[in-house]
Amino acid sequence: MNHILEDTQCIMKKYKIKANKSLGQNFLISQEVIDKIIESSQIHKTDLVIEIGPGLGTLTKELLERAGKVICIELDKKMIKILTDRFSLYKNFEVIHEDVLKIHLNKIIKEEKEKNGFQSVKVVANLPYYITTPIIMKLLEERLDLESITVMIQKEVADRLIAIPGKKETGAITYTVFYYATAEGVLEVPNNSFIPEPEVTSKVIKLTLRKDPPVEVKSRGVMFKIIKSAFMQRRKTLLNALTNTKVFMSKEEGIQILKELHLDENVRAEKLTLENFAEITNKILIDDKIQKNQDS
Repeated sequence: MNHILEDTQCIMKKYKIKANKSLGQNFLISQEVIDKIIESSQIHKTDLVIEIGPGLGTLTKELLERAGKVICIELDKKMIKILTDRFSLYKNFEVIHEDVLKIHLNKIIKEEKEKNGFQSVKVVANLPYYITTPIIMKLLEERLDLESITVMIQKEVADRLIAIPGKKETGAITYTVFYYATAEGVLEVPNNSFIPEPEVTSKVIKLTLRKDPPVEVKSRGVMFKIIKSAFMQRRKTLLNALTNTKVFMSKEEGIQILKELHLDENVRAEKLTLENFAEITNKILIDDKIQKNQDS
């Protein structure tokens, strides 16, 4: 008998809940998937866990048993009521009614570590699929004091996030993830692991934050802008994409830069490694500095 399914149906009936499609709600009902998420996130009593979009609290329950503290960030008011009712007796439970994209996670993490002496902070979540990318980007780009991020997301997005730059499935976000973290796929999750069943297959991935970046680049911001420009016109060659977006001031300049870096002028963006992009960035910034010195 599936106890999670029974519990979920019971809670939904009690609180007159229907999954909110606009908030990307699909409730997880597979114990096997929950066990795998918990196992791969490696939670200890010395950890603070941040759960984004806990919904009915199916995963929250397991996290509370293992973590020093669990802070849930939930946008749906109905879910806040359910979570508070379910877990109010847990001393290590806190829920914040807020949009995760607007919250100051740095402040929360700093205060919790100072107050409770947590050794590590981990994010564990079944993310709303419609805002997966903005959430992942926020967690990485804000350079939060996190050890790892274990999340369930849409498989198609997951495969792009955990790809190796320059290999199949590569997208602009692949390079960002690779710069900040090492990534691995944990488990593919079939549609029937949820109610209601989503139309897409899901996947659990784990990102372990790097202590040091894998490449040396003179400007991280400029490099990511160049990567974004390169993938804006994905079907074009790198040379054409970067010329059209004015990263290269002219096609001739672009050919010269690629030649100096031993890159084929017909290469496409998805074939480049992060190191290639770092070299292009450094070359452009050095050339630009030399030009400015000559002009002054």
